[in-house]
Amino acid sequence: MDSPRPTPFDLVFGPLAEERFPSIRSAFDASQGDPRDRDAFLMMRDVVQLVHDLRPDEGMGEEIGQLAAFLHHAYLFWLAGTPTLAITPAELTGLLRPETPASGETAPPPPAFYVQLPERRVWAEVVAGASHEPLDGCFLALDGAASLRVLAAFGLRPDRPGLSVVEVAGPRPSRLARPDGTPLFAPALEGGAPAGLASITGGEELLELGWRAWSLAGARSG
Repeated sequence: MDSPRPTPFDLVFGPLAEERFPSIRSAFDASQGDPRDRDAFLMMRDVVQLVHDLRPDEGMGEEIGQLAAFLHHAYLFWLAGTPTLAITPAELTGLLRPETPASGETAPPPPAFYVQLPERRVWAEVVAGASHEPLDGCFLALDGAASLRVLAAFGLRPDRPGLSVVEVAGPRPSRLARPDGTPLFAPALEGGAPAGLASITGGEELLELGWRAWSLAGARSG
């Protein structure tokens, strides 16, 4: 796995991870706890302090949950060795087919990794009524035997100090269909089809994309 451009982990955490994450790992090792346990992770003293340090002075309100989710995914990504799966344009075309792709998984993927998509190909209305934002990629981590956590990073660009994150989790959706009858991942942006764009219109669609990327990572690992 490799990455052609910086990930949200690189841009948000950078050297901070090497300064602060080893003590969290030591605490989990001492307690023999499972770092995938979100509740246990957020109760760690070093994690509580890190959330406090990362929170802006004016506070975050409900966004504190997004920060906690991002931090947990970042830690699991770091713990796994920061593996990044860079999706090629051809692979993305296969992932976005309305029908479920045939599973090519031949080996277990890393326990946590980042899937980086070709730039500005997949879009979503992250905040209702606001402009659509491009999906840079997703952090993926197993949450139990048949449940996947997907943290999507939207709106990542050099001239923006932050980004938008959305987390979904669960088993792979079955018989997924859009309420309006349009195909999965069909563009919702005007002029999106001729431009070769795709859209995510709900949490289950994002979760399905995460599961498809998980299978692709398994095929790459085999």
